[in-house]
Amino acid sequence: MLSLEELFCSVDDFCQSFEPQWKQQLLGCGLTLRNRSRSLSLSEIMTILIGFHRSCYRNFKTYYQEKVQCEWKNDFPGLVSYQRFIDWVPGTLVPMCAYLRSCFGTCSGISFMDSTSLKVCHNRRISQHKVFKNLAARGKTSVDWFFGFKLHLVVNDRGAWLNIQLTPSNSDDRTPVPTLLQQLFGKVFADKGYVSQKLAKQLLKTAGIQLITKLKRNMKQRLIPLNDRLMLRKRAIIETIIDQLKNISQIEHSRHRSPVNCFVNILGGLIAYCHQPKKPSIALDHNLLPPA
Repeated sequence: MLSLEELFCSVDDFCQSFEPQWKQQLLGCGLTLRNRSRSLSLSEIMTILIGFHRSCYRNFKTYYQEKVQCEWKNDFPGLVSYQRFIDWVPGTLVPMCAYLRSCFGTCSGISFMDSTSLKVCHNRRISQHKVFKNLAARGKTSVDWFFGFKLHLVVNDRGAWLNIQLTPSNSDDRTPVPTLLQQLFGKVFADKGYVSQKLAKQLLKTAGIQLITKLKRNMKQRLIPLNDRLMLRKRAIIETIIDQLKNISQIEHSRHRSPVNCFVNILGGLIAYCHQPKKPSIALDHNLLPPA
């Protein structure tokens, strides 16, 4: 597993080049504002946030008070109280998005696509929930109804991210597909929820991408090349990744008090997965892959 020092160096190298450019793009309000320097740098705050998803803690407050303030106090000499640190979290949203994008892998011509539900509250509290009002929505999985978001993911054969998108849970899985598959090529394997003849023709015509899915029971059978049929069986790779995101990285829980902090938490889990030394992958003969 990547050490704390290696993680910090990776984040800090990114922040050294990103932060000056980001500050130049920020819009002012026309007023003179105080610009106090914080006792923790942006890279230190991001490292702590990402480190939570690599730890065994399921609660960020416990992680910060027991792990960070006790065991890592020498590594982060400018540590502040838990409440002060939480006040700084929203300011990391844009840098975390940019850093995640820099961790994306490259398309090999074989990609896997799927979506997963992210609940933000218990079903019994949906009518009383206010934190994600007008942001989240009520949707349905194969198991049950839920209130929250859908996380759409595309990975390559090595288990690396190719694209990610978050939508309300009542959106159709097929709606964000053209955006998700921008700049990709080759074949994309997905489950039955992405079945659409119109979408498949559109992707093939505009981007040259073959969308390959299993058929639903009430659909007319069609011939699928043996290699594609075998690759559909390998689609479990993305389901394994989703399981790791939810059970190891803790990207889903129902205790959020701020939408921005929720999105930062999701980004932290996705970034922590990028730094995972051994990702779920499949063995392919790259000489047989479609050309870029």
